[in-house]
Amino acid sequence: MSKFRKKPMVIEAIQWTGDNIESIRAFMEPDKPIQWTDAHSNCLIIHTLEGDHRADISDWIIRGVKGEYYPCKPDIFEMTYELVER
Repeated sequence: MSKFRKKPMVIEAIQWTGDNIESIRAFMEPDKPIQWTDAHSNCLIIHTLEGDHRADISDWIIRGVKGEYYPCKPDIFEMTYELVER
């Protein structure tokens, strides 16, 4: 078995807070691969290359290196990424 290290790269991401739907829509323009289920569930459906994925409040939405979008749980995000610039 081989071991690998993730290559250093800068990504863009925004955290879903439950009240920033317009900021998320702006972040994902012009592709808009997003669906807000309803105001009561507070989750988003992100259309990814692997199918639809749910983003709950506090999840991060990441724009990948090829312009794709996907949600990421906060604990995984914290272990994988560090802030480069705000």
